[in-house]
Amino acid sequence: MNEMVIGRLDSLLPKLMQEADLDMWLVINREYGEDRLFYTLVPQPTFAARRTTILVFHKQEDGSVDRFSVSRYPIGEVYPTVWDGGTKEQQWQRLAEVIAERDPKRIGINISEDWALADGLSVGLHQQLLKYLPETYQARLTSAEDLVVRWLETRSENELNIYPQVVTLARGVIAEAFSNKVITPGATTTDDIAWYIRERFEELQLRPWFQPYVNIQREGDETSKGDVFMGVYNRTVLPGDIIHTDVGICYMTLCTDTQEMAYVLKMEENDVPQGLKDAMAIGNR
Repeated sequence: MNEMVIGRLDSLLPKLMQEADLDMWLVINREYGEDRLFYTLVPQPTFAARRTTILVFHKQEDGSVDRFSVSRYPIGEVYPTVWDGGTKEQQWQRLAEVIAERDPKRIGINISEDWALADGLSVGLHQQLLKYLPETYQARLTSAEDLVVRWLETRSENELNIYPQVVTLARGVIAEAFSNKVITPGATTTDDIAWYIRERFEELQLRPWFQPYVNIQREGDETSKGDVFMGVYNRTVLPGDIIHTDVGICYMTLCTDTQEMAYVLKMEENDVPQGLKDAMAIGNR
């Protein structure tokens, strides 16, 4: 994970700051009230910001980005600190000095009317920033939402090699849950299957994004066009049922969302009925 984070900071961030037309980017965090973006920028293990942790990214003339912290503690070798310590007031004063020394024309901060993940700067910290920043530089503050959105949506080459495996992990567990290893028609319930999925993810040390759920569609069920998921929960699996599940896992900072369906063969059947195959083809198209 740390190779991925450092690789993104070194190769991806300079390009994105150039596209967003930002000379400096401030990511300011309070301990236990961190900007959600904070955890995508720091190496592991980082459990929380320390007191007030201020990350600064400054675009250099050659296009590279100098990164450091104006905080009591450095964050490993990734963010050395440029503050010798002192009071909270002295920390904010040092940040103002750092900004004045580098004289950026456009300073991005994480405030946004439209994008939740680009709106991580709290009101209290924003007020502190304005309190200590000279008016000259207050006028240069701007929303970093374009940079934040691009940072979150863009995958590096290394990540593109890793992330295709994530859904494979989720689908593998679903395949187990939908097999005779787990399901005995007439005995197994939808809750049994859902909890098998949850417990299997725990065994694999994969954090669930939400509690997996399983429902059943059965011939003769009443439904309407307004039903989003037509299945019924808390039901015992029977031959001829269609089973549906929705699961999500988090892996290497990304979370999946996978829905799959299965058909429970009747005793005389050895394949899914053609009508269901046709319906799936239409849905997929």
